[in-house]
Amino acid sequence: MSDDEEDWFESALSDLEDEERDAGDGSGSDDRSGSREGDADRRDDADRDGESPFDASFEEEFADADAPESGPFEGDAAGDPFGDAADGPFGGDDGGGGGGGGLFDEDFASAMGSAGGGDAGFDDEDFESEIPRIDLGIEGLDRMIQGGVPERSLIVTVGGPGTGKTTFGLQFLHNGLEQDEDAVFITLEQSRTAIMDTANERGWAFDDYADADRLAVIDLDPVEMANSIDNIRGELPPLIEEFEADRLVLDSVSLLEMMYDDQAGRRTEVFDFTRSLKDAGVTTMLTSEANESNPYASRHGIIEYLTDAVIVLQYVRDGTRETRLAVEIQKIRNANHSRETKPYEITGQGISVYEQASIF
Repeated sequence: MSDDEEDWFESALSDLEDEERDAGDGSGSDDRSGSREGDADRRDDADRDGESPFDASFEEEFADADAPESGPFEGDAAGDPFGDAADGPFGGDDGGGGGGGGLFDEDFASAMGSAGGGDAGFDDEDFESEIPRIDLGIEGLDRMIQGGVPERSLIVTVGGPGTGKTTFGLQFLHNGLEQDEDAVFITLEQSRTAIMDTANERGWAFDDYADADRLAVIDLDPVEMANSIDNIRGELPPLIEEFEADRLVLDSVSLLEMMYDDQAGRRTEVFDFTRSLKDAGVTTMLTSEANESNPYASRHGIIEYLTDAVIVLQYVRDGTRETRLAVEIQKIRNANHSRETKPYEITGQGISVYEQASIF
């Protein structure tokens, strides 16, 4: 792992520790409330004086304030749909992504489409990048990511029960296998037979790939792994190297996180685990259960800080209308992507995202 990546991991952990201290002493919200009231007065004065409302007080407010408690675009730090503020809404360390455009450039109009849910896709015909990129293999969703996801990214797919997280991971592997890549699927929730049957029923021929030694499907009992994540972390790199895997899926990281009762121990182990995956040099997708009170955050609110990309799958309900499945890309480091929430379906052929449609 490079020094920059290690610094980023340590910064993410430091942010989590600060949030825990604020939550523990209860003083953070009062201080922030007072700060916001004072800043609001200063902005009112500035408006009366003819000054721009977006002055130094505006920058100070948003530099000091933590994220609000709830709401799809206001979740706590763990539920921020755009991840770390340093990533920016289109990924990338500078907030502009690595796909050749900043926030308000030509790509922004393409990403947002027309009002009410227009075309959220990108035209990759003239796209150039020095970063090797791959498609996820999810119809519609790939068109919402300019140029594709950078290779060797660590991706987490967050969602509640029944949103298709396992299917998402299998489809991601199938896309790589079709392009002569090798793949590993590790399941802590189902048996190897169940995973193979699910893939084969969708016509993905996982049996053939396994017989050709291009695919390994491994089922692990989380109870037997109760000592720590160390067992998995120690065995994964040799497995990846021996198998020469290009893509890996772990379903699901939430079960590994549940092995630890205390937040500090859980955070340290997950940090070390994700770092080992980055060092292994394989494009990895983790699945994670969503937080019960915030569908935009993982169950423990840790993994999204330590990954390069966050994709959220959720149910959307609106009064008497039919419940829909919806997908949102929270962040992809070094890539421009759409910020729109789009409907998707799970069919006999897998997941299809309708990037030109609105939710309702």
